[in-house]
Amino acid sequence: MRHFDFAPLYRATVGFDQIADLMDRVLANDTAQPGYPPYNIEKTADDAYRISIAVAGFAEDELSVEVKEQALVVSARKAEAGENGKTYLHRGIATRAFERRFHLADHVRVQGASHENGMLHIDLQREIPEALKPRRIEIARPATQMVEKDVVDAETVN
Repeated sequence: MRHFDFAPLYRATVGFDQIADLMDRVLANDTAQPGYPPYNIEKTADDAYRISIAVAGFAEDELSVEVKEQALVVSARKAEAGENGKTYLHRGIATRAFERRFHLADHVRVQGASHENGMLHIDLQREIPEALKPRRIEIARPATQMVEKDVVDAETVN
């Protein structure tokens, strides 16, 4: 596994201590990323996103969507095949249990989830608090400059 020195990055940023952890997660290829179930992530607006997961063969009550520790966890567990009395000659639709995790950035909230036509749609919204939005800071003048300006203005009037 490769290790990178993020010291130059820390010199130019303040408060991004978690970025090294994020880079380590991205660069760690020790564990194979599962390809099941397939999913899409789309940007629906400037601060809105949608994750669509193909969950064909699963009912709504067999799916679970949770948010814990800044991670969105989607899981599914199918009821036993022998319980419904069906006998399959060919079984090509994968309905095996899965758990898929998505790491959420700060201030990203799950707005809701819907299940339609074999797709699970999860809507996300980035809500930036007022304290973190850009604001203009006025530059204060030193008190000595203000007094001198008042004296100059008084001399020109008299």
